[in-house]
Amino acid sequence: MKFLGALVPLALAAKVSAGVAGPTTVPGQFIVEVDTSSHIPGKRSTDAPHAHVLRHLTERGVRFNVGHEYNAPGLFVGASVTLQNASDAQALKDAPGIVAIRPVMLVNAPDPVELHVISGPGDANLPNDTQSTHILTGVDKLHAEGRFGAGIKIGIIDTGVDYTHPSLGGGFGPGFKVASGYDFVGDQYTAGETPVPDADPLDQCNGHGTHVAGIIGADPGNIYNISGVAYKSTLAAYRVFGCSGQVGDDVLVAALLRGVADEQDILTLSIGSASGWTTSTTSVVASRIADSGIIVTVAAGNSGVDGGWWTSSPGNGIDVISVASTDNTYLVLQTASVQGVQSDPIPYYSFWSLGIPGEFPIYATSTNTSVVDDACAELPDSTPDLSNYVTIVRAGSCSFYWKASQLASKGANLILFYDDGVNGFSKIDIGSYNASIIRAADGEWLVSQFAANANITLSFPDAPTSVAYPAGGLVSYYSNYGPTYDMYLKPAVAAPGGYIVSTYPVPMGTWAVLSGTSMATPFIAGSAALLLEAKGRNAGLSRSARDIFQTTAQLVPLDHSKGSILETAAHQGAGLVNVYKAIHSETTVSPGELLLNDTANYKGIQSFTVKNTGKFVKAYTLSHVPAGTALTIANTYKPAAGPVPLSSAQATVRLSTTGFLLLPGQSRQVTAFITPPANVDSTTFPVFSGYINVRSQTEDTHVTYMGLAAALKDAPIFDVSEGTFPRIYELDGTRNYTFNSFDYPILQYRLTSGTPLLRVDLVDPNIKITTTLSQRSAADPGPVFSFPHGKPNTFAQVSIIGALSEADDTTRSAGLDNTNIVQGCYFANHTKWPDYGYYRFLLRGLKITGDLTQEADYESWLSPIVGYFP
Repeated sequence: MKFLGALVPLALAAKVSAGVAGPTTVPGQFIVEVDTSSHIPGKRSTDAPHAHVLRHLTERGVRFNVGHEYNAPGLFVGASVTLQNASDAQALKDAPGIVAIRPVMLVNAPDPVELHVISGPGDANLPNDTQSTHILTGVDKLHAEGRFGAGIKIGIIDTGVDYTHPSLGGGFGPGFKVASGYDFVGDQYTAGETPVPDADPLDQCNGHGTHVAGIIGADPGNIYNISGVAYKSTLAAYRVFGCSGQVGDDVLVAALLRGVADEQDILTLSIGSASGWTTSTTSVVASRIADSGIIVTVAAGNSGVDGGWWTSSPGNGIDVISVASTDNTYLVLQTASVQGVQSDPIPYYSFWSLGIPGEFPIYATSTNTSVVDDACAELPDSTPDLSNYVTIVRAGSCSFYWKASQLASKGANLILFYDDGVNGFSKIDIGSYNASIIRAADGEWLVSQFAANANITLSFPDAPTSVAYPAGGLVSYYSNYGPTYDMYLKPAVAAPGGYIVSTYPVPMGTWAVLSGTSMATPFIAGSAALLLEAKGRNAGLSRSARDIFQTTAQLVPLDHSKGSILETAAHQGAGLVNVYKAIHSETTVSPGELLLNDTANYKGIQSFTVKNTGKFVKAYTLSHVPAGTALTIANTYKPAAGPVPLSSAQATVRLSTTGFLLLPGQSRQVTAFITPPANVDSTTFPVFSGYINVRSQTEDTHVTYMGLAAALKDAPIFDVSEGTFPRIYELDGTRNYTFNSFDYPILQYRLTSGTPLLRVDLVDPNIKITTTLSQRSAADPGPVFSFPHGKPNTFAQVSIIGALSEADDTTRSAGLDNTNIVQGCYFANHTKWPDYGYYRFLLRGLKITGDLTQEADYESWLSPIVGYFP
């Protein structure tokens, strides 16, 4: 049996911070998967498959409530259970016939990167070309051929749909575009509340699912000249969020299985939470559904600024299609007006005005427009009070946040960075500072005006304008980076997700522009509908859809400069989908991805098959096309923030053949011998990737490979880069605590990498052990200890007072301000610590790919003494 997650979530036993970077659990709730075989002891033939588990609990006096019951043999059988008393978790674990127990995880409602409700056809925020995404991907050509997804059923698991929208059919039920669905939760629901389900999935208070539905199925002929990718497909809406808030993933499992029962051909979820592992309940269920022959598309996530190894569940499902976002070719941005000299307005990267009234003179921190470290050091004493200026600063060298903090020390509250040609003209994230970025040429011109003492001022009215976006077609800055910690390629493929016009609930404005991987995901779902319509609905085709989209995708460069390296596959997957090519290609390449693993588990010899499905003989040539190598860990042993830096170092690829002929229907297996790049620093945990191009006279296809030029077992688990973590919050030496509701120790730590097993125990202050991290007032080292999993009270050579938490497959922390916290004075089994005594926290994290029984495979830390004596 696999027991995933803490035996009892800490939130039930003690206070737990919402600052934990990854998904958090719902207190006391578990998803139980059971064996469906008839030999389970005590199972009656008339029982539901999980009834014996519930009966086992009842017989032992356990108080519990059943949430969702799952009965989909071959996919998932079990139930979600809420225990009334945390101490009863052991009885649940001991029930016969259990396959796995996982805590119910919280998933946040979808949050688009940008959102603008369109006021009308004259809205300046409306892109010039609302169908540019169809042109980028060949959808326009398929529509010209008369392919619109007719006869294909797509289930949308989201916030519900406003089916009253005239471009979404104007009604609900058989004969309408939105022909079926279910509301699992109700308007007022958020996780922890009692759901109020019904058969009507109408959403007129959130809007996200309606926008998703329009990307797939909006009818043409509307005032904005848009149409869905597969607007003749039939939609089902499965509502899993209320108007706002969170949902437990037990609801998502119910929705996935309902979509299967309703015989949907495709299920799409623009939903997820950072995980980094393939083992969450939703990932496992979604992957099984995909393997059964139903296409499942899932958003990769919108946290690209947090760097690598930050993939999202359920998109981490091994067989699902995880979708990255690319930017639209047109973008609507705000403009600054120029006074005093003749000039056009200057676009700055913001969808809303900076909003400060008045006209402001400019101040450039350097008149050298080639400076590499502008405002990275403390500004000179000669710098004036910047509070009444627009401060002009060149990007580069140090972070935008650091530059802004230096400027703020001189009073700056309105900052325009200008692109240095490296960072790119794209959105920047610097917290609460009032700042944006402008193009390089505009910034250099402003600096020249400042140097010439020109009488120039800037103002910031609400003045949006549509501009050709130089990053159009590139991977969006916000799109999540992979891979997973078990070395699966995520995302799989990319689609347009930046600045997309689509339907919105009628009471909320009817039409809106949104950005995010949430928008890219239904684009792939619609593309899959066109594929099934063209080639015929069957499980085999559905299982191969990801390979088809991957091998025919358009490879995406890092930028549009001449000679740019390709974006890492850990960000773009196999490239930007080309739906026309996917359907019309007469060459198949399978599998679509080659997973090489890390250097300790390396699989450098890989094979793939090329097949000629056309009517004529084809001559093929094969070549290697490397992508940039992602340096995922910074030299401070922190995850490198996005955009993750890329190295030009590349793998060496040797092929068993570089050319051959294939008759119609003939296939050929090719073996690739792939060696990791040699000239890289393994401590940066370089994710290398690339593509093996398979070209005929008329077609160009490829297979994607990915590996790690380091051993994952060497990845640092706990962040000690600042010398302050792990720590007992605000503790200096030994301290007394009263252990009441206001006075208790707080263990604070950050995770540089995910860990297969994270454990926190309370131990005797005089314990003699060896730990791997700096002692920070801990006892002198003594005997080592071993780590048999699943023994809650003792280890082989370490006596523990009690377990505070244990969690499997934990993701890393995100950003500089996110920490994991364990606080309170209760054990995981809900019993209180002894009222009087001194203790230490023992924190342990298993290294990725480590052996959970081997002490050497853990990072560990022992806290200073905490306790209370009257």
